[in-house]
Amino acid sequence: MTDFDAQPGRTAPAQSEPSPAQREADEAELYAGLRGVAGIVAGAQAVIDLLGDVAEFAAQAIPDADGVGVALIEPGHGISSVRTWAATATLVDEIDTVQYDELNEGPCITCMQSRRATVSGSLGSDSRWPHFGGRVARMRVHSALALPLIVADEVIGAINAYAKTRDAFGEHAVRLGSQFARPAAVSVHNAQLLANAQQRTLRLQRALDSRAVIDQAIGIIRSRSGSTADEAFGRLAHISQTENMKLNVVAERLVEEAVRRARARHR
Repeated sequence: MTDFDAQPGRTAPAQSEPSPAQREADEAELYAGLRGVAGIVAGAQAVIDLLGDVAEFAAQAIPDADGVGVALIEPGHGISSVRTWAATATLVDEIDTVQYDELNEGPCITCMQSRRATVSGSLGSDSRWPHFGGRVARMRVHSALALPLIVADEVIGAINAYAKTRDAFGEHAVRLGSQFARPAAVSVHNAQLLANAQQRTLRLQRALDSRAVIDQAIGIIRSRSGSTADEAFGRLAHISQTENMKLNVVAERLVEEAVRRARARHR
């Protein structure tokens, strides 16, 4: 039996088990989604595009979903920083705006706190989210399935599926969704790590470039005034403060002016 948090006090109407043909079709959709996630190469596309692919593959893997979204926690900022980065339908963005920005309650937040799949078959009567459930039911969305994305025991976000029908997500859908969420979490996490590493490298390169042009400007000032390196740096810093400009911008301006003068003399 699949382990998940069902809606308290609600007994879903008896549903017939999927036929062997339907199970086979659902399994085929799941494996197609898993192949898609496995084929994602971190760094081959922007993270936002990768997340869009994950959302599309999740919608393929989870039966009866009318919309699926991928929500992520900003590293180091906790669940309160969660936001939806990719969605397959407008209704997902609308629902998650209510969940995260307005009410701070809902299946996604609950699943990340409990670290378990969370299911609701009638959001309007779900006692876990008295404000959220009614708002979403009035949007004619009645079922939700939230799956935590967990890597190395850390919750990094969630996959959220919504449906307009009641009791859309039974144990069968939860099992397929959970099978998809595990490798999807790894793909998303690897993409985040690579993007962060690229950003750090870019910042370091910019810092090195700034340091180089500052050193050039110091050399120009010293050649003109005979001052020490500390005195030349002090003059740059004074100009930066009085003109309210960043130090590297002042240095770039001084170097460019020196280059223009040198070219003019050669002409």
